[in-house]
Amino acid sequence: MNINILSEQLASQIAAGEVVERPYSVVKELLENAIDAGAGAINIDIREGGRKSIQIADDGCGIPADEIETAFLRHATSKLQTVDDLAAIRTLGFRGEALAAIASVSQVTVISRAQGDTSGTRLTLEAGVKSSRETVGAPQGTVIAVENLFYNTPARLKFLKSQRTEKRLIDELVTRYALAYPPIRFRLTHNGRITFQSNGSGSVLDVLVEIYGPEIARQLLEIRDWRLAIEGEAPSSNRPSPITISGYIGPPSVHFARRDQIVLFVNGRWIKDSRLTYAVIQAYHTLLPSGRYPLGILFLALPPEDVDVNVHPTKTEVRFRGDKAPFGLVQRAVRETLVQDAPLHQAGTWPAGSQMDTGSPGWEAGTAPAPPQGELGLDWPDTAVSPPPADVEETVVPESQLPIMRLVGQVGGRYIITEGPDGLFLIDQHAAHCRVLYERLLAQAAAGQAERQVLAESTAVSLTADQSALLEQHGAQLTKLGFVLEPFGPNTVMVRAVPAVLVGCNAATLVTAVMLALERGRRLPSAELVESLLQAGCEAAAVTPNQSLAAEEMERLIHQLEQCRDPFTDPAGKPTFIYLSVAQLAREFGQI
Repeated sequence: MNINILSEQLASQIAAGEVVERPYSVVKELLENAIDAGAGAINIDIREGGRKSIQIADDGCGIPADEIETAFLRHATSKLQTVDDLAAIRTLGFRGEALAAIASVSQVTVISRAQGDTSGTRLTLEAGVKSSRETVGAPQGTVIAVENLFYNTPARLKFLKSQRTEKRLIDELVTRYALAYPPIRFRLTHNGRITFQSNGSGSVLDVLVEIYGPEIARQLLEIRDWRLAIEGEAPSSNRPSPITISGYIGPPSVHFARRDQIVLFVNGRWIKDSRLTYAVIQAYHTLLPSGRYPLGILFLALPPEDVDVNVHPTKTEVRFRGDKAPFGLVQRAVRETLVQDAPLHQAGTWPAGSQMDTGSPGWEAGTAPAPPQGELGLDWPDTAVSPPPADVEETVVPESQLPIMRLVGQVGGRYIITEGPDGLFLIDQHAAHCRVLYERLLAQAAAGQAERQVLAESTAVSLTADQSALLEQHGAQLTKLGFVLEPFGPNTVMVRAVPAVLVGCNAATLVTAVMLALERGRRLPSAELVESLLQAGCEAAAVTPNQSLAAEEMERLIHQLEQCRDPFTDPAGKPTFIYLSVAQLAREFGQI
């Protein structure tokens, strides 16, 4: 077999496959060029999912007439001059491959007038070869029309996804860059119909309203220039920081079935990074239902020399130099914003600017009804939860994340009604009690001092053969959590002691729930398995949804929930309460 040198045209078509995989790729490259050109307005018109035509018009700096043909040569770029420039990329594009790659697999028409020129230039290319050039009248900026994509590479054309898929990807791309560059006016049309438009006001929140609607946008929490600590210093340090995070995140009540609503930008570049995405998800740990994912729009800013964007031809992946990947920073910024500013899980609207000190009769701002002296547990008959021993130090949050609430009563044997600032709270007593028990147990487990209560009468519990094997494997772990289980014949154990926090629960019910959780979580990492076991125990021990409570018991539970670090959800991510504002009640009664 002879060795041949590929023709320039064939080599260009092969190289185009790395940059131009589909219509979405064309839109991305041309859109980034328009942003780099300093455009104030960008119009994107798509026909038939991009197969028929893609046209992008901008009012940027334009291409000089004597350089317009050069722009479509391979490795031609105005973004880089020397090797040193590659170490600190400050533009979205820089490879000098996109225009050549696009032109080689389509029919391209470009009209451009550079700043200061009196006329524009129209250039047409077919399969990368110039077919015509002429001088025309045109406004400053550039219009590039890409038609019949992959017409000369039928194999690639055959494997394109559906028009619906391409539309979804292009919509996502344009909205992402509208978020990153809110001063630019974006308009996107598909087959002549406008599907997205931003006003170029410079406000990220305005773009969020266009994407998610006002109902979600008004609930978002802002991360304000959160800075990376240097050499262990607190984020509030006055020393300069190389990494800054800003953006918006959704409260736990806003969640999605997919993680694609976690959007990351590094120095204005939309990126996809599984570790940073995971950091955001971890920040919501125990705050979201299983299988649901948060909304997050995060902007990371750092010196260009600290991030390598020359990782992949599509430029969607980056590598942080010097092991400065801000995984921990992202997680802390999101978590602390949630803890400090998260609005309450609500059916209505938390009133903007409302104060906790409303002066409602029966309670004062900054105070809460304290439990009777010495009583830390719920101390209820039958399903009572005994208080932990006096020498066990409780984890108490100095300032409650909840407003002070005045008890009104109970409804349906499962919901506690309270009055708060400008509205009502409906507390799920089972979910709230689960959260209280879970945080106590988790704090004890983390400190390695889980307190156990020896039972006055031991209880026999039957296990399956599989559960018996798991108990033998994980028995030491259960002992650390406060359980004392002794073998008592084949596939049977005697329950001698249980965690003190859960002592009010029926021992057999409690151990059975924990063993089922052990079966389900056998492949979980150790830390997650512990959380799963604690969660199962709390579910079994918490006050039941149909249990009537005395006023003192309800007040005690409210106070305990106020002291939790994460009072908004139970350990499984279900809300502990909802909020009904006075304004919403008025609307329901037709008063406004």
